[in-house]
Amino acid sequence: MDWGNVTAEDLVNALKEVEWSTPPRPLAEFFSKFTVPKTRAKWTSRLKCNLYYYRTNYFILVTLVLVIGFIRNPLALIAVSLAGLSVACLNDSFAVAFSERLVRLARRISPPLAAKLRAPITPGARGRPLKGTIYICGRDRRFVVSSIFAISALLWFLLSSYVIVFGALAAGIIFSWIHASFRTPNLKARLNSFREEFRAVWRGYSDA
Repeated sequence: MDWGNVTAEDLVNALKEVEWSTPPRPLAEFFSKFTVPKTRAKWTSRLKCNLYYYRTNYFILVTLVLVIGFIRNPLALIAVSLAGLSVACLNDSFAVAFSERLVRLARRISPPLAAKLRAPITPGARGRPLKGTIYICGRDRRFVVSSIFAISALLWFLLSSYVIVFGALAAGIIFSWIHASFRTPNLKARLNSFREEFRAVWRGYSDA
């Protein structure tokens, strides 16, 4: 696969569609081989490839740096957890699975409440959810993600911990960027076409 032809929008869309439960790559592989890219084109191609291939590792890395920064502050750890949850909900499969678990939990407590948490139904579509929008507990995902992140930001503001937040985020993102830039794509990353996970991008190439 030619990662040089993958746009930033393609990459973001692919990250939204991949299976959220994909385990992180082994540390021995993650820290295996590093080289300096010879050209800017090779650097951008490598960056996109590694950001996609090691996506779970980078997410865990950034979260771990934030946890270490607030290890002695329980309320801040709650804020970090909420922020991580809001980011995870941007992934389609995670959002759907998270919503289903909450609905099942609500069903045990109160069936009428569970009915209210279901996704809106398309009129005349025989009980099928509306298409084109991801719902979490019957609410548009964008609203849910914004609400969770707003609560997290409010906690950080009340705790006056923005300096630590931005510092930890910067450290995690910079390290991830450096790793993605210099980690030589291994054989799996080069040969794996991600036909199932990257199907939208492949369809775009075939239609071009």
